[in-house]
Amino acid sequence: MTVLRSILLFAAAALAEIGGAWLVWQGVREHRGWIWIGAGVLALGVYGFVATLQPNADFGRILAAYGGVFVAGSLLWAMALDGFRPDRWDVTGALLCLAGVAVIMYAPRD
Repeated sequence: MTVLRSILLFAAAALAEIGGAWLVWQGVREHRGWIWIGAGVLALGVYGFVATLQPNADFGRILAAYGGVFVAGSLLWAMALDGFRPDRWDVTGALLCLAGVAVIMYAPRD
């Protein structure tokens, strides 16, 4: 159950961070305005909070592992919202990152 909770928290953190960054991008680069930027800033704050809910107490480990989730999540977000089509190297890299997440977070510790 702890692993499932951790995975769900990583997914929620990715949604908040990637979504927040995307909203800021839309507000600035696509000239959608301050409401979009403000919503993005709030979502980024939610990301910071959600990350603290991980069952593991090691900040460095959580943040390092989350990096892999961020990579894969960013590609999924781009596919869903921006029409991006990853090539085989994007997919390979994302899978390697997720394998790294699994090793960092869920490998047995001595």
